[in-house]
Amino acid sequence: MAWHKNLHTWLGEYLQQSLAKFSKPSPYFDNIHVMFCVADHYEPYVLKVDDAKAKERVLYWVNNLPLLARRHTDSYGNNYKHNFFYPAEEYQPELLEYLAGLCQSGFGETEIHLHHDNDTPENLQRTLLDFKDTLSNEHNLLSKEKQTGTIKFGFIHGNWALDNSHPTGRHCGVNCELQILDDTGCYADFTMPSAPDITQTKQINSIYYAVDDPTRPKSHNRGDNVQVGGTKNGNLLLVQGPLSLDWRARKRGVFPGIENGELGGGRPPTLDRFKLWLQQQITVEGKPDWIFIKVHTHGALERNAAVLLGKEMDIFLSSLKLFFSSSNNLHLHYVSTREMYNIIKAAEAGESGNPEKYRNYRIVSLMSATK
Repeated sequence: MAWHKNLHTWLGEYLQQSLAKFSKPSPYFDNIHVMFCVADHYEPYVLKVDDAKAKERVLYWVNNLPLLARRHTDSYGNNYKHNFFYPAEEYQPELLEYLAGLCQSGFGETEIHLHHDNDTPENLQRTLLDFKDTLSNEHNLLSKEKQTGTIKFGFIHGNWALDNSHPTGRHCGVNCELQILDDTGCYADFTMPSAPDITQTKQINSIYYAVDDPTRPKSHNRGDNVQVGGTKNGNLLLVQGPLSLDWRARKRGVFPGIENGELGGGRPPTLDRFKLWLQQQITVEGKPDWIFIKVHTHGALERNAAVLLGKEMDIFLSSLKLFFSSSNNLHLHYVSTREMYNIIKAAEAGESGNPEKYRNYRIVSLMSATK
């Protein structure tokens, strides 16, 4: 897809954000805490492979993720971890058991991904509830709310078309999807950014609540930022990853590239990219010393897995360690998307200090709950 495609959907917002940062110097904090996670649209059957190839892809992760994760810890000794958003339509019990083993060993967590098309509200709700029950009851995956015991899940929409946001009406079909996600137990959506895809929202580099309008698509195009002292103000919490122009990756030597937080073959993680993610300052409003960086990948694909589990990721994670250890006021936290949500909610509630205390603030992993 051309670098400039659909730039109109978000460039104005980006320029406004950039001008605001330029005109207002960043305040100094004794401690800045950075929460970092990789959200994987994990599709073992992508490109319509057979069961044997899908299993081979999963076993590659089972064999190699622990080797990588054990070598790299954050500022508080937590090992690197990975977030597998597994597609409901690709359910295969054996593959989920392999992922459950990785999660049980502390190397990641599993959430829900979904590709659908020309769907109905009734079928969507049934699909989400059935898959949520399967993951929690059959594989002890997902999480539960501490106060109520309700099973909760994080979500990524296939083909980026959350809330029927593709203008052709493809890849979804349900205008009330945000409401259904809320009703079925979704704690947060991690789909965005989707640029350069046409489904990209106007609102970028934000953590916000979207109110569903069941009469129209793309209700999450804008929403109210989560803020300290606030409460849930909408149907669904959206946690966006970084989106910006990148003048160091020029096209034709003139035009800036797009930095959308995608990792994989041809787009390896680097310290320079991380610094650009950091500059987007994705925070809870009123809590600028806690920064949230969520990047994404399609990690089952061989060309991407080779980067995410190989030398390039190893070098990146080592460089992160050096970058953070060389600063007295920067602190790195490797988190799951569930833990990121918990720390966001802690910030919203006005909690302060070290975010390590809030990894299990509202919802806990079913695996840790049964230990």
